[in-house]
Amino acid sequence: MNALSSTLGPEAMPTTLEQTDPHTVRLQVEVPPEEYGPDLDRAYRHVAGEVKIPGFRKGKAPKPVIDRAVGRDHVIEHFLKEALPAYYVGALREHDVDPVTDPEIDLDDFEDGKPLRFSAVVTVRPRLTLEPEQYKGVRVEAPSPEPSEKEIDDYIDRLRERFAELDTVARPARTGDYVLADVRATVHEQEVPEATRVGMLTEVGSGELVPELDKELEGKRAGEIVKFNAVLPEQFDERAGTEVTFQALVKDVKAKKLPSADDDFAKTASEFDTLAELREDLRPKLREVKAAEVDHVVRDLVLAKVVDGIEIDLPERMVDLETESRVKSSQERLERLGITLQQALEAENMDELQFRADTRSHAIRAIKADLVLEAVARQEGVELKEEDLDREVSATAARLGRDPKDVRRILERTGQMPSLAGDIIRSKALDFLVESADVISEDSSPAPSDRPEEEEAEEPDEPASEPAQSQGDQE
Repeated sequence: MNALSSTLGPEAMPTTLEQTDPHTVRLQVEVPPEEYGPDLDRAYRHVAGEVKIPGFRKGKAPKPVIDRAVGRDHVIEHFLKEALPAYYVGALREHDVDPVTDPEIDLDDFEDGKPLRFSAVVTVRPRLTLEPEQYKGVRVEAPSPEPSEKEIDDYIDRLRERFAELDTVARPARTGDYVLADVRATVHEQEVPEATRVGMLTEVGSGELVPELDKELEGKRAGEIVKFNAVLPEQFDERAGTEVTFQALVKDVKAKKLPSADDDFAKTASEFDTLAELREDLRPKLREVKAAEVDHVVRDLVLAKVVDGIEIDLPERMVDLETESRVKSSQERLERLGITLQQALEAENMDELQFRADTRSHAIRAIKADLVLEAVARQEGVELKEEDLDREVSATAARLGRDPKDVRRILERTGQMPSLAGDIIRSKALDFLVESADVISEDSSPAPSDRPEEEEAEEPDEPASEPAQSQGDQE
């Protein structure tokens, strides 16, 4: 067990920190009367303002009168409730301790005019100390940014999808087919206009209305009727979460008919006369897209290589909290789509125990990665600059279509700025790791560029041409 002593604030508030086990510390805090005096006076003013004492204006009764009227214990209770957390936070800051859990506070008997003493036992976030050879110059092999012939084929197939026509078929509907249906939604026989669709053309498997509709339509032929219950997802606003009865009449089943990948298609879909010319035009565009993807892959590979080479002992409670946070986030995301966690797990042939085990594994890896990046940032003196925050706030505002000043105020009011700052520091630390890494490309071409992460290449623009009108364009 080791101990550190220091002083908090100008009024000499001595604190000590003891390491009770690898992940737990005990803070011993002593607050002298001259330090807590103003806080105790504030508690008296607060209590005086809450009670009406005959002969005194509200809030103006002296301390002895308040003690007789409401009891000194009541005042002390209010004082400790309001002031103790501030003293605890002050001690955390003094020793630069990052707690993972709420503290277990043990308060000594409090006597007026004597120091206020208490201890706080808390699980803390590990702080790694790394040697440069543990994170500098790691060697990774980056995938080639050169597009393969199959990737060009796949892109042309996606382009053919845009020019597909829909042909009516007599067979049952399959995933990827389009079904023309009249869908009626009701609650206790009362129609729900927001979820009713007449003449709806929907792709089976798209989840356009509710996921249950796709399951019911698959395997059905024209003329069949399906009936089922479903909970409306978040896209239905005020109706979201309502259980609705759906009845759908299948009117037509249509399959996509793709044009042949030949010179005629190239002329229709682009400014080129041959398919070979179209393919060569796509090659550099797809290369640019892949280069951006490779940049992200390299970042993941470098971080994984560093993390895998470092032994990190994590507090169980820290892992538990992160795991539960991720499970809750998954549940909320699925509920917004009108799906329960159990339904999603059944669709993936997974039980909840396996899901939680996988989630815990991801949580452990994410925590370790954060701890490593924080250690690198400290070791290399990575700093957070105001322009870093401004840039991130502006990017967030642009995504939300909000004014950056409004977004900053929201982040500050909700206490999210420290989290944002931490994310930026870790991102800059990862930039350093990548810059110092030995990156070898599969095709021996130059390593991925150091372009900023936000400057991602986009999918190549579709060739300039007006697509032919087809039944698929009705959607």
